[in-house]
Amino acid sequence: MPDDCLKIAFIPFDEFEKVKKSSIDKFKKLQLISDMCRVNAFSEVKKAGSGHLGSSLSALDIFTLLYLDEMNTVSVGLTHPGRDIFFSSKGHDCPGQYAVFFAAGIVPLEKLVLLRRLGGLDGHPDVKIPGVEANSGSLGMGISKAKGIALAKQLSGSKGRVFVMTGDGELQEGQIWESLQTASYQKCNNITAIIDHNKIQTDKLCSEIIDIGDIAAKFSSFGWHVERCDGHDFRAMSDVFNRLKTIDNKPKAIIADTVKGKGISFMEGTQALRDGDGLYKWHSGAPNDSDYERGFDELIESVNRQYSAYGLGRVSSIVVETREKNRITLKTTAEKVVSAYGEALVEWGAKRKDIVVLDADLSADCGVRDFENAFPDRFLEHGIAEQDMVSTAGGLALQGYLPIVNSFGVFLASRANEQIYANATEKTKIIYACHYAGLIPAGPGKSHQSLRDISLLGSLPNLIALEPCNAFETKKVVDWCVSEAKENCLIRLIISPSPRTIELPADYTFTYGKGSVLHDGADAVLFSYGPVMLNEALTAADILHGYGIQLKVVNMPWLNRIDLPWLEETVGACPFIYTLDNHFAVGGLGDCMLNSIIGSKFLVQKGFFKFAVTEFPACGTPQETLQFHRLDGKSIADAIIKQKKYVDVYSTV
Repeated sequence: MPDDCLKIAFIPFDEFEKVKKSSIDKFKKLQLISDMCRVNAFSEVKKAGSGHLGSSLSALDIFTLLYLDEMNTVSVGLTHPGRDIFFSSKGHDCPGQYAVFFAAGIVPLEKLVLLRRLGGLDGHPDVKIPGVEANSGSLGMGISKAKGIALAKQLSGSKGRVFVMTGDGELQEGQIWESLQTASYQKCNNITAIIDHNKIQTDKLCSEIIDIGDIAAKFSSFGWHVERCDGHDFRAMSDVFNRLKTIDNKPKAIIADTVKGKGISFMEGTQALRDGDGLYKWHSGAPNDSDYERGFDELIESVNRQYSAYGLGRVSSIVVETREKNRITLKTTAEKVVSAYGEALVEWGAKRKDIVVLDADLSADCGVRDFENAFPDRFLEHGIAEQDMVSTAGGLALQGYLPIVNSFGVFLASRANEQIYANATEKTKIIYACHYAGLIPAGPGKSHQSLRDISLLGSLPNLIALEPCNAFETKKVVDWCVSEAKENCLIRLIISPSPRTIELPADYTFTYGKGSVLHDGADAVLFSYGPVMLNEALTAADILHGYGIQLKVVNMPWLNRIDLPWLEETVGACPFIYTLDNHFAVGGLGDCMLNSIIGSKFLVQKGFFKFAVTEFPACGTPQETLQFHRLDGKSIADAIIKQKKYVDVYSTV
């Protein structure tokens, strides 16, 4: 193989079977299998191009012990009512869990190599995948859901234990503590919570975000029996599970002390923090080619050392993909609107001392780290506790400050919805930045795809929802929200680089309730917003041009405020109006546009059609997912062509 080619390889199933059938000591065998699973989890994420390696590797020894030794799940069958049940509440550690599923014969290699691909394995657990017991990825829910499963077993008389894993940072979510007290009160004594205590959150130590203190004492105070052990020592873990079999009068918890990134020296917690100047860079994302090669070599060498010591020879691997090294997959024009957002916050922070930025352990992802470093006294880190963060913002606003609240939209808009509503009723002003907005990226799966935030927040009478299309408009949106808006604001921002830089007209001005024409046409007009969907709209316009159909494409950043005279003028003689939402079909720009159209004697005579997500979002690459939901440029163009043909035929009858 040429040196300029990268080979992504997996350890095949027959190697796992060889180890299982060997006469190696049980705990040494489990360690070897777990290290082999590390190889496959590492390659899963590399092939996918994204994923969560740090906590997959910290939790992998626990997964291995559970599925291959402790639980009866594999032996009695995945649907047997008396099976032991396990799921991970944090969910983002699923590459490690999937690797163990493969070793246990639950999922085949052809699925394992399709992490975060349409028809493959979702980026967070989904019950359609064999072995997955619950959908997770939205943090804090796990113990409550495990409690429901445990109570169901009691009600039905079914045997089997219920295990649920949480992250240590996840313990900052308030629902965790609600579930601890009710589990004890409701006598859910058949449940065991396992805390993957790797001590690092997204990119900082838990103690630097929100220190959760003495976990054992806190669990005990809620009536739980608590054990602690090394989460990488199979004998120690097995001893703990055996002791817990004798405890039948309390729910149980295991604090498993682990190392984030375990097994790859440059990813392991303390060393990785030193290398990153105090920041951990391996929580999410795929390694680059050189890091993949050195990490893979380190893992394979460890496996081969064990193989040699146990007389097994050398482990074989299967190359599933060969690619050119260091290939560039993003267009050179791609930009990240979140970077422009962060720059704008710093600029306003220097001008106004009343601005306070709040974050939920996503400072880097949300582009607010520069503000955090520049104005630490006006940056409030809340950890994984969105409801607390939003209500804190409410208190700040009541005292005359301008809070700017940041988190992923799917968590901020829904989890803290009641708190946002309460703030709105006080008629103060707060800016909510919902990051990771919309369908793309779809690799993490439905738990992270924010497709409800416009409907959840845009319905508030005193909240204005916006989504900018490029870096320039992002700064304009921030400027307007800070300096001109009198009401609450929702700013939707995509997290990934734009498919292309959306070019605004040379005479563009950011004006309340008005958008801008990006591509002129007279046969139909399509209104959309944001880099992802405007890219598809412009692609559709190019395709339609080849069929003699001229589509006008309009950027409309105002998602729930429309200037009606501007709308009537923009539609003009176009007989058809289309909207393209990066949102579910209900409550997005399309519905807002429809309400405006109904109020216009001129527009109500036009044909009106909505493009939007109409079912739970798929997991896959951007293009796979857009095509699946028929929201890619070609599918949009095809739908418009079919609509036009239907109308042309109908009009001649």
